[in-house]
Amino acid sequence: MASSAVAGVLTGVRVADFSRVLAGPYATMMLADFGADVIKIESPGGDETRAWRPPVDAEGNATYFAAVNRNKRSVVCDLAGDGAELARRLAATADVVVENFRPGVMDRFGLGFERLAQENPRLVYCSITGFGSGAGAQLPGYDLVVQALGGLMSVTGEADGPPLKVGVALVDVLTGLNAFSGILLALRRRDGGSGPQRIEVDLLSSLLAGLVNAGSAALTTGRSPERNGNTHPSIAPYETFETADRTIAVAVGNDQQFAALARETGLPELTRDPRFADNAMRVQHRDVLHNLLQGRLLGATGDQWQDRLTRAGVPAGVVNSVTEAFALAARLGLDMVVGEEGGARQAAGPIRLSGAAAGYRTPPPRLGSTTSPTWLDERQSEAR
Repeated sequence: MASSAVAGVLTGVRVADFSRVLAGPYATMMLADFGADVIKIESPGGDETRAWRPPVDAEGNATYFAAVNRNKRSVVCDLAGDGAELARRLAATADVVVENFRPGVMDRFGLGFERLAQENPRLVYCSITGFGSGAGAQLPGYDLVVQALGGLMSVTGEADGPPLKVGVALVDVLTGLNAFSGILLALRRRDGGSGPQRIEVDLLSSLLAGLVNAGSAALTTGRSPERNGNTHPSIAPYETFETADRTIAVAVGNDQQFAALARETGLPELTRDPRFADNAMRVQHRDVLHNLLQGRLLGATGDQWQDRLTRAGVPAGVVNSVTEAFALAARLGLDMVVGEEGGARQAAGPIRLSGAAAGYRTPPPRLGSTTSPTWLDERQSEAR
């Protein structure tokens, strides 16, 4: 795995990564992509996701593990045994510590914030939990459970169907992004002379903040939004339709786009129909409008409608598979794949920073691949 990127903007930042599964590793991988030296501290059994297979990549890694652990080194430490001292020595050399144990566990290992901050006055310490460090401290933070308890499943799925989870562990990803952002904020504050910094992020808070308009509606009206399938509670038509061969999404956000949609589907009279005079009226008469448009959209293929509507200024796109989505990104020049055809391949990072692009230097590490503790002495020598 290689990249033509220049030296990363985070070169010189060392991260002691005690996290596992998804949210924490996602955050630390983003730090690593921009040059941070991330040392992944694993139990003798390794990160659980090493065993979440199939599928596996060309190098034998579980693709789940591979997705969030490139550019890292792996050190095995039995924190409940004689590995705790090595872990503390590592934390003393780190700029950032990331952990996602239940609250109190790191303290029992002698790796809590208060102790480490005394030994390392430039420390940034990020704790990721499921439900915070208060009354929810002992609740297990698994994405599926948080999607359920956090209300996301209640607004996902068809109106007359059961609640559904999102197709990926989206809450973990949101939390990882929040951790990444918090770490960068804390590094800036630390570098401004504010001393050790502690960051706390949790899955439930990340989800509730990420509900955006659904959360705002619930807080404002006191009523929880209902499931709307692929429609939108506040915009119409903003939904999926069937075409002659596949499903297409049409997202009309204003009256000009609606007029273009009516014209392109051969229904210009819709713009003169008082039931569809503005967005609020279109939402009120959504079902009637959907049926009128659906009849016309069946007359051509999804690709034909996508091309035609896009040229007319109407946001529209066929429902792609994941492989089709990566192919689309390639056609658009977005360069979203890391690795060579036939080898281990991953999604590239989404952030493009001028003059300091992300770098893809090493594949996900083998368990315990960093076997010698000499890097501790090297870091301490640098500090001197």
